[in-house]
Amino acid sequence: MSGPRVALFMTCLTDTLYPNTGKALVRLLERLGCDVDFPLDQTCCGQMHFNTGYREHARPMAEAYASVFGGYDYVVAPSGSCAGMVREIHPGLCGTSPAVERTYELSEFLVDVLGVTDVGAYFPHRVTYHPTCHSLRMLGVGDKPLRLLRAVAGLDLRELPQAEQCCGFGGTFALKNAETSTAMLADKMRCVQDTGAEVVSAGDNSCLMHIGGGLSRLQAGVRAVHLAEILASTEEEPWAATP
Repeated sequence: MSGPRVALFMTCLTDTLYPNTGKALVRLLERLGCDVDFPLDQTCCGQMHFNTGYREHARPMAEAYASVFGGYDYVVAPSGSCAGMVREIHPGLCGTSPAVERTYELSEFLVDVLGVTDVGAYFPHRVTYHPTCHSLRMLGVGDKPLRLLRAVAGLDLRELPQAEQCCGFGGTFALKNAETSTAMLADKMRCVQDTGAEVVSAGDNSCLMHIGGGLSRLQAGVRAVHLAEILASTEEEPWAATP
């Protein structure tokens, strides 16, 4: 019996800058019995346009999303930010649709839909987790990412102080309010370093780009790794443990 037919909504930033996250997501979902497809006609969800006031420019992107992803059992995105845009904002732009109703961020799909927390992962490193704003406040994923990480063999999960504070990225916020964003990032990096973790993880590559970039400039020795890449890692895949 075949598993659910799942479409990967890659998101712009992941597709352009972090393709390994998408590859990891496919490996993970296929390992869990899903039939994964990558619709080639997918585009941006329109979040950047909507958030900067270009509502009418975002509308055709929302309409395209409903059309491209409408025929799948589920749509999974490696981004709480983009999944939140689809579920919470798209209905106001072009009405609800099966694609919108079936869109999930990775951790909620694994826990709420597939009903798993132990995905058979192995990642022997000290890890701390940053809960991104949209996943926490818009989607309400709660502790699902932490439950998944706690079940990873070999992983030493370190609690992040002041975890729910924003990292300062916020899309165009980091560009328009650079000084404020940098100050928020400094607070987040200090908290990450206080954990003694080797790896900081999150469910959004946008936030990881911000945090990881800052830590790299400090030569802090802490890598930024997407949640999907950790969960896809197994003892047969030593690439995940390579600096």
